[in-house]
Amino acid sequence: MTTYDEQRTGPAVGRLDGQVALVTGGSRGIGLAAARGLGELGATVVLVGRSDASAEAAAEALVADGIDAVGVGCDVGSAEDVAVLPARLGPLAAVDVLVCAAAVMSERTAKTLRTSEEEWRRVMAVDLDGVWRTMTAFVPGMVERRHGRVIAVSACLGRMSGPGNAGGLAPYRVAKAGVNALVRNLAHEQGLGRRGVLVDATCPGHCRTDMGGPDAPRSAEQGADTAVWLAGRDADGAQTGVLWEDRRVVPW
Repeated sequence: MTTYDEQRTGPAVGRLDGQVALVTGGSRGIGLAAARGLGELGATVVLVGRSDASAEAAAEALVADGIDAVGVGCDVGSAEDVAVLPARLGPLAAVDVLVCAAAVMSERTAKTLRTSEEEWRRVMAVDLDGVWRTMTAFVPGMVERRHGRVIAVSACLGRMSGPGNAGGLAPYRVAKAGVNALVRNLAHEQGLGRRGVLVDATCPGHCRTDMGGPDAPRSAEQGADTAVWLAGRDADGAQTGVLWEDRRVVPW
């Protein structure tokens, strides 16, 4: 099997031996691809999926390929589920790398003035609130240990500098723009890496996943590449608190 470093050119991906990486949305799509990439770099990977069954099945597939992985069910849209997750994980709650990839798409007809309260809350609960909840559960430990990498999977549709201005899919676009703002805010609160914690967002592009569809131009592995690369960066002098696409900073 070809590893990330063998597939990609450009800046090298740092090793993650002995580290714990937690990936929400890790049972499929970009989250699963990111989990595989992190595991290939030596991390113990905790895959968080909507159910124990889906997460455990995904973890078993990685274990069969020689990756140290475990799966756990947790709905990041539920404050109660996320609040008890660290206790459920025990020692694995001392996370070094956090990848927030769990997301849902809004209804295609969900324009700003035509979105129901129920639809707005459904999307925000996972796509924005879920990222914040997961950060509050695991980033304080990183801060205490003065080491951590936080990567939130955003979307091109959340870029107000370009695709995000097109209208439509209002809950999803606004939630992803909120993720970008959340990342920037947290990164500044952590001294932009001077305290050992890097916080970034990544735009994976249009990928062949359940959300992106079978005809999308990019693979899930291509979409996850930047998140994996960000996880292995050295904090010294690193640019952080920004949105990345294909290992480059893009405006949002």
